[in-house]
Amino acid sequence: MSTTADDRHEEGVEFTSEETLVTARDIETGVAGSGESKPEALSMLAEALELHEGGGEPIEDEDAFLREIGVDPSEVEEDESPPPWLG
Repeated sequence: MSTTADDRHEEGVEFTSEETLVTARDIETGVAGSGESKPEALSMLAEALELHEGGGEPIEDEDAFLREIGVDPSEVEEDESPPPWLG
């Protein structure tokens, strides 16, 4: 059996760094997590992948959640544009 480019799936994690922020992005899904180090970024990526695959609990009240994490809901802008790596 031969493998063509259409049959292959890219796998792995890609790291990028900007000043003190490291981002780990799953190449297959495009899901990313960030932290101050590679291990922290990988931990955040693992959590993001779990949520991406349907894990976790839904947020019932988004505004209350934002206030709980210290974000003013009135300052949050809705952005429907795709992430830069998908553009």
